[in-house]
Amino acid sequence: MSRFAKVNLLEVEDSAAGSVDGVEARFGRKHLESRDLGVSLFRYARNLRSLTAHSDKVQEEAYVVVAGSGRILLDDETEELHLWDVIRVAPEVVRAFEAGPEGLDLIAVGGPKPEEGGGIRAIATWPTAE
Repeated sequence: MSRFAKVNLLEVEDSAAGSVDGVEARFGRKHLESRDLGVSLFRYARNLRSLTAHSDKVQEEAYVVVAGSGRILLDDETEELHLWDVIRVAPEVVRAFEAGPEGLDLIAVGGPKPEEGGGIRAIATWPTAE
């Protein structure tokens, strides 16, 4: 492993391309040659509400809003997200995102990822009284 690595997340391939309309997912971990740190860019089109969610087996994650606004679903609760908000999420919490009228761009930071994979997919169940 080199002493340092640099990557422009906008130049990393979009892993969601063609599979999720209105979402970009650019994962930097392998490009940074990182064993212990994952840094990713997620971009949600304006007013897009994710129908899928996930939790993690062991990874705690933090999300930083770098553009736009929106909401995060945390199990059965929602939190508003605004520019430069940072939210930390425990591994077992099921989470999903909803973009506001300007869209929502997030940097996700996570710790070491288990070899067998870390994410557990789920259906996003947004509260009905909104």
